[in-house]
Amino acid sequence: MKYTLDDFARLIDHTNLHADATHEDMKKLCDEAKKYHFKIVAINQVQSAFCAKQLKETDIDTGAAIAFPLSQQSIASKVFDTEDAIKNGANEIDYVINITELKAKNYAYVKKEMQAMVATCHKHNIPCKVIFENCYLTKEEIKKLAEIAKEVKTDFIKTSTGFGSSGAKVEDVKLMKAIVKNDVRVKAAGGIRDSDTFLAMVRAGADRIGCSKGVQIIKALKQRMTDDKVSSIEIKR
Repeated sequence: MKYTLDDFARLIDHTNLHADATHEDMKKLCDEAKKYHFKIVAINQVQSAFCAKQLKETDIDTGAAIAFPLSQQSIASKVFDTEDAIKNGANEIDYVINITELKAKNYAYVKKEMQAMVATCHKHNIPCKVIFENCYLTKEEIKKLAEIAKEVKTDFIKTSTGFGSSGAKVEDVKLMKAIVKNDVRVKAAGGIRDSDTFLAMVRAGADRIGCSKGVQIIKALKQRMTDDKVSSIEIKR
């Protein structure tokens, strides 16, 4: 598939999830998203109303992170926070799975939580992204989660919060994609800071990239395309 610069920009969830982010930081994030035509701004739930207002009458979405980054909350709490974020203007949701229950092999709980979150999002016609936090998981746990996600029919499965011990890895993206195939999309996030890593994740099967370095990545891709005198880059997956 051939990607134009705008195609690449529309893969990016432009991210600022820092606890000390100011209103000025959020406005800058939204302004950059508008300038470069990113897919969404990815922010903490409490920033939903502010960012949704900044992005009103654009095609850029507001993506709220739920139970982020530790996910040590009940299903009811996650659902409440999701409804609150949507009420305040969020129109994409990323939530972190309960790793404690996954480690206990309580797959019924993990599935129940995922079903509740997907149902809440889909009730409002909003995509639900399930964050695995792969740095804490075995390959078998990643595979099991992907199988559950495929069964539940979530919209995306996501590698990482970016706040764990490591972020996205090409081999994990390939593994996740191999399980869900085209039934569920894959989002790579965490540690994606340059255009080479960005392209590697897309080649591996990532359908969305979460990163805080989107501006630098798009500028680097633009320079690469200018140097090569091309208007698109072919990605074989």
